[in-house]
Amino acid sequence: MPITESMSLLWLGYAVLSLVVLVTGYLGLAFLPRGVRLPITWLVAGVMWMPARFRLPLIEEGDVYTGFAPAVVVAAVAFLERNAEALAPALTLTALGAALGVAVGLLLWWRGRHRVAPARRQAREEDDDAAAGERRREPMIGQG
Repeated sequence: MPITESMSLLWLGYAVLSLVVLVTGYLGLAFLPRGVRLPITWLVAGVMWMPARFRLPLIEEGDVYTGFAPAVVVAAVAFLERNAEALAPALTLTALGAALGVAVGLLLWWRGRHRVAPARRQAREEDDDAAAGERRREPMIGQG
């Protein structure tokens, strides 16, 4: 069965490809600081993953097919078809997905900047102790 004959397989393929895009995009932005890289990556994720409902007319009179697709795809198709009544909600959902993505990216950056590795924490505490005037004692080998 080809992938185009099953909606679940189509969505699975879209999810895998979108994850590949996100990971390569994140790694491609490695020259940027993490505080900029995470919101940009999650903005793209929000745009790619925000779903929207669409309606397609069928051959029979009055029949329509309804389903879900990424909001950015629905917006692009509505733009190409010059369908203003489908374009407005799809663009709104795309913008909402982008805003939610930026919010998640900023939240991840904010939570990650407060975490300090245990080795760095110990070194920082030792530096604070040394600055406070305490004398550091080094171990001596062979002297008792």
